[in-house]
Amino acid sequence: MPNHNGPRSISGQATRVPARRGRAPAVSDADIRRVARSLLAEQGPEAVTLRAIARALGITAPALYRYYSSREDLVATLRRDICADLAEELAAQVAELPDDGVVQLLAVCRGFRRWALDHASEFTLVFASPAGENASAMRQFDEPFGRIFLQAAGLLLTTYDIVTPSTEVIPEALRADLERFQADLLVVLAESGQEFPAEKLDLGVTYLMTTFWARIYGHVTLEVFGNYPMAVSDPDILFDATLEDLARSIGA
Repeated sequence: MPNHNGPRSISGQATRVPARRGRAPAVSDADIRRVARSLLAEQGPEAVTLRAIARALGITAPALYRYYSSREDLVATLRRDICADLAEELAAQVAELPDDGVVQLLAVCRGFRRWALDHASEFTLVFASPAGENASAMRQFDEPFGRIFLQAAGLLLTTYDIVTPSTEVIPEALRADLERFQADLLVVLAESGQEFPAEKLDLGVTYLMTTFWARIYGHVTLEVFGNYPMAVSDPDILFDATLEDLARSIGA
């Protein structure tokens, strides 16, 4: 009787049929970023690893090197994406406000706080993680979030006669650092087309912008991580009081 157990060669010997191997699923850069953002939101920054992303996508970790040379490379991309999303959200809020520098700048601060409280893991990755050799996104005013902040600050300087520190009250040891930051800001403004009165960006304004951001960022960081020095029954009121104090300090 003929043997039907498998194909045979002309010589009559059984021919071995190679077993089919499953193909690795096709993935895209968008898939990688989507999974990375999901891991970040659900488990925190430490969960964002190439191995974890590969496992979720059903591929091997080396396959991700087609897109990213290292975890740091991927994290840098995530930071830029998150900043862009934050800027888009804040820009939509500002677009509905009157053309008033104080109103818009305080709205940006409130929007930043709300976003940070709602996205603690994203805030941690972008604004509360070591930047390594490169400046973090929050220090780069040519990033989308920085441009939103500059736009509101520029409108404030244009429409209000604010009180700025004189050069004499700025600590001598800080002036060289402020001058470098001032120069960087002027370059960013020139290249970005921001409607910012560059002629008003003296050392006093530069110092004011730095200390203003430090107070806002410090307050938000303490609140996000639950480290405020006292129990606060209404955190919104406390933050609004901080903003009002900042507005008074500049005469706005």
